[in-house]
Amino acid sequence: MECALKYLREGKIISYPTETFYALGVACDSAEGLKRLWELKKRPRDKPFPLIAADVNQLGIIVNVIGPEAMALIEKYWPGPLTILFRARAGLSPYITSAAGTVAVRVPGGSTALALARYVRFPVTSTSANISNNPPADDAQTVMDYFGDSIDMIIDGGKTPGGPPSTIVEVLHGGGINVIRPGAVNLS
Repeated sequence: MECALKYLREGKIISYPTETFYALGVACDSAEGLKRLWELKKRPRDKPFPLIAADVNQLGIIVNVIGPEAMALIEKYWPGPLTILFRARAGLSPYITSAAGTVAVRVPGGSTALALARYVRFPVTSTSANISNNPPADDAQTVMDYFGDSIDMIIDGGKTPGGPPSTIVEVLHGGGINVIRPGAVNLS
């Protein structure tokens, strides 16, 4: 993990296994790394990168307010595959914030991703390790096949189990939850 921390601090791109597939990680405050990642994935401009964090305390770096509805979801589903949209702090990169000023973040379930987030102690991107519109990588070799030397480090955790991605939700201002992307967490 020390090498991953060093690379992330230098703005480099790493790949790591999550509870489902491999992801690509860059420090959330690395302008150069985020731009490079965007170009590497050939990602549409209107689709910002989601982040992982070590715990709810780390949200203060990237989030303005955690309301009571969001806190109830956090207490029930984190760590785990629930991504929540929050109002982003001013000054965050447009690569991780939407046009509406939100940032998507989760604390991952038991995995190398959670160990990485706890070790580095700052939010890291967690976008699937694939070129946009291709299947996500479920092993280190597939990450290599997609990106070769274009990424700086792969944490090889073997084959991941696959399955549905994290569920993405937005807590509405008047109360209630809007499911942006159905996934591993069923909120009905």
